[in-house]
Amino acid sequence: MTETTGTGAPRRSQASFALRELLRALSDGLAALIRAGRRVIDRPLLAVARAAGVVTTFGWIVLVSALVSFVLAFVLGWAEFAYLGFTLTLGMLAACAYLFGRATYRVAIELTPRRVTAGDRAMGNMVVANIGQRSVLPTRMELPVGEGLAEFVVPRLAPAAEEENLFAIPTHKRALIVAGPAISVRGDQLGLLRRTTRWSDQVELFVHPRVARIAATARGLVRDLEGQTTSVITDSDLAFHALRAYEPGDDIRNVHWRSTARTGQLMVRQYQETRRSQLLLLMSADRRFYASDDEFELAVSALASVAIQVISEESELDVLWEKAALRSRTPMTLLDDTCRIERIESRYESLREFARTVGARLAVPSLVVAVVGSGASHQELHAMSMLYPSDTPVVFVRAAIDEEPSVRKVGTAFLATVTRLNELGLLLQKAGR
Repeated sequence: MTETTGTGAPRRSQASFALRELLRALSDGLAALIRAGRRVIDRPLLAVARAAGVVTTFGWIVLVSALVSFVLAFVLGWAEFAYLGFTLTLGMLAACAYLFGRATYRVAIELTPRRVTAGDRAMGNMVVANIGQRSVLPTRMELPVGEGLAEFVVPRLAPAAEEENLFAIPTHKRALIVAGPAISVRGDQLGLLRRTTRWSDQVELFVHPRVARIAATARGLVRDLEGQTTSVITDSDLAFHALRAYEPGDDIRNVHWRSTARTGQLMVRQYQETRRSQLLLLMSADRRFYASDDEFELAVSALASVAIQVISEESELDVLWEKAALRSRTPMTLLDDTCRIERIESRYESLREFARTVGARLAVPSLVVAVVGSGASHQELHAMSMLYPSDTPVVFVRAAIDEEPSVRKVGTAFLATVTRLNELGLLLQKAGR
């Protein structure tokens, strides 16, 4: 028999282990080399990107034109193209001189007031101060205000000097207006190069919708401390309903002793279940439901008017539209959130699907008020109203500027057609009667 020493397998395993370690070291070294190369390459690339960022569209046109002129001058031998290329190149070089200079500004943007109602006056003030030790040359400041752009020329400022610039803010319609950031602009007069520096953050101005006062006697908008009774019978509540015979497990505290003594058997009280008023206020911002922007603004104002009245009566309230739930702890927070409502292309195929989806996780409401536009058909409104129990009133507020104000029934729901905001309170009172 031949004896085996057993040394072949350990030698092979040691060789494979050494090979793996060598490959791992080579892999780590290659990765480190790639990282170092990236750091070396990224810095010049970043510098080139920053330099390219100061060239405007017109500046790129000039650079390309200069390059094309030199190519044509070389290929065709025309001196005129060479002169044109040199002229354009010198123009770009001259524009570079306007980019140099350092500013030491502190810029503050103040809006007075920060919250206004649509149509009220709002003013802004941009204060530019030199916080450096040297004078700062004149510069141009740009301040985006909503969809517009305000431009100011800041004069030469000595150390510790400041410049105030007042501007008016258009507030003719409900909006969330963002002012800022303030940007200083350096560049040539032809607009070939442009270097900007940001000096401030954005400041928000809330332009609230107009609201109408709604009487507390309007349907479902009455403060109810004890809640509203329902058809559900329970063994413990506030609204007495009837008596029944005692059954094992009933609470002895519900025994009606007078009836027990008269009938000779234990009798217990039954109650109608009550629940605190819980209003669900919905608004679909789907573009297809509104004939115009004015109609949409009327719908937002109606939504805010109902919500503010319910909040003032300290009733429970949920306010929803397609994108979010509005904060309803105070009238101010609710009005702030209404500034963000905008016409959209809704992802819901119908009003019923919208109401079912957004209200799926909410408590059962005691009243539903839905705000829609003139494009919502009676069939869609009826289908949406069928989502709720028969003891839950449903009121539709329909904004329709080109129609006549009215109140009618759509199935078991009430439909109030509003043409002007001041009609809202009276129409809700009619729906309540």
